[in-house]
Amino acid sequence: MHRSLLNDGWTVRPKQNPFAERVGLGMLSEPVPVTLPHDALIGADRSPSGNAATAYFPSGIWEYRRPLEVPAHGSGASVFVEFEGIYRDAFVYVNGDLAAHRPSGYADFVVEIDHLLRFGEPNDLRVEVRARDDSRWYTGAGIYRSVWLLQAGPLHLAPGRLEILTPDITDDVATVAVCVTVRNRSVTGSDARLRTEVVDGDGSVVARDEAEVTTVPGGAVTARRRLYVTRPRRWGPDDPHLYTCRVTLLSGGQVVDEESSTFGIRSLSVDPLHGLRINGQPILLRGACVHHDNGPLGAATIDRAEERRVELLKAAGFNAIRSAHNPLSKPMLAACDRLGVLVMDEAFDMWGEPKSEDDYALRFPDWWEADIEAMVRKDVNHPSVILYSIGNEIPEAGRPHGARLGRALAEKIRSLDGSRLVTHAISGLLVGGSELFDELRRGVSAADPGTDDEAGVNTALTNLADRLNRLMVSPVIARNSEESISYLDVAGYNYMESRYELDRDLYPNRVIVGSETHPPAIDRGWTEVLRQPHVIGDFTWTGWDYLGEVGIGRTVYGEPETSSGPPSFMGDYPWLTAWCGDIDITGHRRPQSHYREIVFGLRSDPYLAVRRPEHHGETAAGTPWSWSDAVSTWSWDGFEGKPITVEVYADADEVELLVNGRAVGTQPAGPAHRFRAEFETVFEPGLLEAVARRGGEERGRTSLRSAAGPVLLDARVDRPVIAAHAGDLAFVGLNLVDAEGALHSSADRQVRVEVQGAGVLQALGSANPAGEEGFTGPICTTFDGRALAVVRPTGAGPITLTATAEGCEPQHLGVDARA
Repeated sequence: MHRSLLNDGWTVRPKQNPFAERVGLGMLSEPVPVTLPHDALIGADRSPSGNAATAYFPSGIWEYRRPLEVPAHGSGASVFVEFEGIYRDAFVYVNGDLAAHRPSGYADFVVEIDHLLRFGEPNDLRVEVRARDDSRWYTGAGIYRSVWLLQAGPLHLAPGRLEILTPDITDDVATVAVCVTVRNRSVTGSDARLRTEVVDGDGSVVARDEAEVTTVPGGAVTARRRLYVTRPRRWGPDDPHLYTCRVTLLSGGQVVDEESSTFGIRSLSVDPLHGLRINGQPILLRGACVHHDNGPLGAATIDRAEERRVELLKAAGFNAIRSAHNPLSKPMLAACDRLGVLVMDEAFDMWGEPKSEDDYALRFPDWWEADIEAMVRKDVNHPSVILYSIGNEIPEAGRPHGARLGRALAEKIRSLDGSRLVTHAISGLLVGGSELFDELRRGVSAADPGTDDEAGVNTALTNLADRLNRLMVSPVIARNSEESISYLDVAGYNYMESRYELDRDLYPNRVIVGSETHPPAIDRGWTEVLRQPHVIGDFTWTGWDYLGEVGIGRTVYGEPETSSGPPSFMGDYPWLTAWCGDIDITGHRRPQSHYREIVFGLRSDPYLAVRRPEHHGETAAGTPWSWSDAVSTWSWDGFEGKPITVEVYADADEVELLVNGRAVGTQPAGPAHRFRAEFETVFEPGLLEAVARRGGEERGRTSLRSAAGPVLLDARVDRPVIAAHAGDLAFVGLNLVDAEGALHSSADRQVRVEVQGAGVLQALGSANPAGEEGFTGPICTTFDGRALAVVRPTGAGPITLTATAEGCEPQHLGVDARA
């Protein structure tokens, strides 16, 4: 199958009601040229009258168009278009005729279009999409993932049907089971040969097989072969070794089609005594839930953006990703394969009961099987995928009807891929139903501003989470969820850590994963993961901050409190992001990320964070997803001599805090004190240091230095050389610093960016969770001294980025886009 990327040459325009446009009612919007992947919504104006769940972005309908010319072929030519993802309710037209409709915003689907084409002449490819109040987060809109043109002759390998599994593995030999579908669209039968090869990373063929395959006119056959790789190199998180399977279809001695896919040789098992094992080695999942948006890029799934997210998540200590709450993109799966990051791929956020107006629940009864098939066929060759999740917090799961439906979903997955584990992220509140909600309303969840220890504001902000966790031990949860969990390989528990030990005794054959947990409670949750072998890991909400569900992780001051904490779950306009991620939308790690790394045992040095002094002495309120408002900086212009609170995170007996070499005090830390110490001092510019000691001996030290002198603009690119295609990107950090590189975090100002040469400014923005600036213009205001520019190549050649800010020398930075 000849594959060519179809991401260039498109236009997009907002569209009114099609009938209104036909009869001339209203002004037609002019189309603008775009390169896919593209998010039609990210540049729209937000409004306070919008929906907080979708970040106050509007709804709309958009039309994408592209001319398409396919050379003339003989009889039986097959032409397909593959869409990796369109949000949402996509209608695909070829020369004005409807070719396909796909309601899901996340399904990869292939459309056969040869019967609608005019070969050798211009054709019109048109796609209409819709985005409504149909989600609990920012979805974006449009053709936000890549598009491919697939072409083949009458005899060909069916697209997307190459399946590679490794059912038997020893140190001496591994079985590679390969399955393909051969189609024959000609008017005569065909005797062909199918060659199957396994190729190692160095290009050497390590296994090979060839056999006859006979087809009938207009028919298709499934061809399976088992190959054997001697002394296999196994794929695993520490050694993500990949092979390539290449299948070649020959007729009359000539190659008529070929398909290939990378794969890994690895085994997977789970049990309540040993937990999760990959290649026979136990592994605990240090997991991050992630939404599909790319922050300033919106929903656009550009390959390098997906790869960068995986790189940064892994560098922050995560070894697993849970897609929330929809199937992961192909580029991110490929990055996880290469980097050795494990994946829980999730199918749905709802089944038959809607969670938002006009959401996928309206389409679920007719489309769930097709969308499950699309997810599994996308994932089956990716060794990083170890878990399929059939849903997230599904209300029906606590009732018999939901159990029957869930069983059907699980069995559908197993019929397509029995090599992986099936799970379901279950909410105790939802499966508990009215009994639990009645108990909640009676005051079990009432927020208490006090704390049960001396750990400070971060513990206070987990108060509601603790109460909800205590509620989760109710017998009604076990009773209502028993059948829905019985057909799973691994039970996914959302915010139910308090059931880990209880259910070990109630259900000794149950294996559990913390499919969603509160960020401030990782120390308690991870202790349980380490202690209980039947619990295989923890997935925090969230690893990466995201657009929508605005402000669910915010810390607020001065708002009137209610019995459940802050007056509302989400923030008012102009809140933009959820603000609960370990990593913000620009890729910068927040303090909670470094705290998590310490809890995981991956960092020996202490970590310093300082609460914003303008709120010193005020009572903080938050949600169970909130962290304190601490920032890792000692630059607080205008607060000299004012009181300030310093947080120190450390796995040590004690930590000592020093300001300009003078001891402020010593506090206990380590697991017994939730890895946290808190100090009250007075801000004095200079050097802030934390020293961690164990047994009286220093085990680590860290420091922050105040920025001094003029504010300088520093521009740094992640890679000076990038590929000259639109799937690559250069990420440029724009920081306000002093001459020594210390961050001027309290000197925020506007930054203007211009790009010249073989590239364009794709996005520009900061991590400000409540800003009103967009991401598509040339100007943005830094947040805590930082901003991010994203440059997309338009071809081969040099790219020059110029950044300017008030009072700063302009910065010129070069990037080389190479073919």
